[in-house]
Amino acid sequence: MRKAYRVLGLLIALAVVVQASAIAFGSFGFFNEIERGTVYTPSSEAPNFGPMLHALNGTLVIPALSLALLVVSFFAKVHRGIRLALFTFLAVVVQINLAFFSFDTPAIGLLHGANAFAVLGLALTAARAAARDASVTTAPVVEEAIA
Repeated sequence: MRKAYRVLGLLIALAVVVQASAIAFGSFGFFNEIERGTVYTPSSEAPNFGPMLHALNGTLVIPALSLALLVVSFFAKVHRGIRLALFTFLAVVVQINLAFFSFDTPAIGLLHGANAFAVLGLALTAARAAARDASVTTAPVVEEAIA
């Protein structure tokens, strides 16, 4: 279970990197099309799949992975594992809410971007905690001779 915990933490971190890449891809696609003279309206389609990938990954994949990390944390026996998984899950919940509020108040998008780093850091910390615990438990135990 410790390995599953570690893999889930790494998958969340990877998904956050995909998030940043997807929104950058989408944004630069919009900028490119606008510079070419394209006019966008609320009914216009995005110039590429970046915004859709960002939306699907952020509302389905990352929440599912963070929930799975939280469930696995109860069985993985990782030092501070439940706490790290819970904080990761809560940061993801905050992230989704910040995204939805950002549509009405774009300045909140600054917090959405900053909180992404919190999710990334928590996920990597959780993965590292599982790896550290594994190395501690697999190290040979030296017994002292009883005199």
